[in-house]
Amino acid sequence: MRILVTGSAGFIGSAITDALREAGHDPTPFDIRTDPSHDIRDREAVEDALHGVDAVCHQAAKVGLGKDFDDAPAYTEVNAGGTANLLAAMAAKGVRRLALAGSMVVYGEGRYTCAAHGVVRPGPRRPEDLAAGRFEPPCPHCDTPLTAGLVAEDAPTDPRSVYAVTKLTQEHLATVWARDTGSTAVSLRYHNVYGPGLPRDTLYAGVAALFLSALLRGEAPRVFEDGAQRRDFVHVRDVAAANLRALEAPLEPGALTAYNTGSGEVRTVGEMAVALAFARGGPDPVVTGEYRLGDVRHITADSRRLKEDLGWRPEVDFISGMSELAAKEDG
Repeated sequence: MRILVTGSAGFIGSAITDALREAGHDPTPFDIRTDPSHDIRDREAVEDALHGVDAVCHQAAKVGLGKDFDDAPAYTEVNAGGTANLLAAMAAKGVRRLALAGSMVVYGEGRYTCAAHGVVRPGPRRPEDLAAGRFEPPCPHCDTPLTAGLVAEDAPTDPRSVYAVTKLTQEHLATVWARDTGSTAVSLRYHNVYGPGLPRDTLYAGVAALFLSALLRGEAPRVFEDGAQRRDFVHVRDVAAANLRALEAPLEPGALTAYNTGSGEVRTVGEMAVALAFARGGPDPVVTGEYRLGDVRHITADSRRLKEDLGWRPEVDFISGMSELAAKEDG
């Protein structure tokens, strides 16, 4: 297949491009960073790029949580507006298959169970609790501690940043496009993606990049809260393989299917900092107790649907992946 890859020069997009080529496909790159004319918001440029294309792998996006609400127009213009432009162009050009870069951020907090009230949805954590070092979200009904579990695709969505809202908007737009055009759409809801090529020294690249940057400077990684935040760290090659499966699989047209894309290994932020520090031979992490309002406490994936429907299996385990990441980043 000839596959247009938007955001092809990015961390994930470049890994997908390599995987597609290795599998015998013909990836067509589209990224404003390598060609200023490749703007996802430019309808003419997108339609030109779609000529002769069989499918689209849409990775282009403005990423990260943003600094404040003043960033809302930029996120909305690129992520929501750019996706709407792409889908309209695909409808016009008769391209009927889409793999979309989704995100775990659409869920807000993960899955929690209260001993008295069953599955509950805690709201945003209170500033006074965070300031006092009470990091675990309490039951919204009885204020008692909760047990964190895996979140599945049928969990209610609860986006808690402008970026998260735009990622959910992308899914809604793709759902309408698939229904109206009889097309196939898959949203791969990425969890915490890491691996060689991860951008450094930016909040937009995630906490792994910040820890690694500190170690490369000879400094101790600074771990917020108590380091016990649960996450699912998934290697970029496994994410690329999931996109390949989504583009090749025989799926029913006329709808969007969402798939959690995680490793299945529940780890903490503190464990990740320790693994990177050990692999680099650097200073031990420092747990600071600092926090950021709006951060979620626990979010880990149940990726069984992706495994069962598409036959995907993650291949890179946590320790091996972190060791590879640390070894590749030598300056």
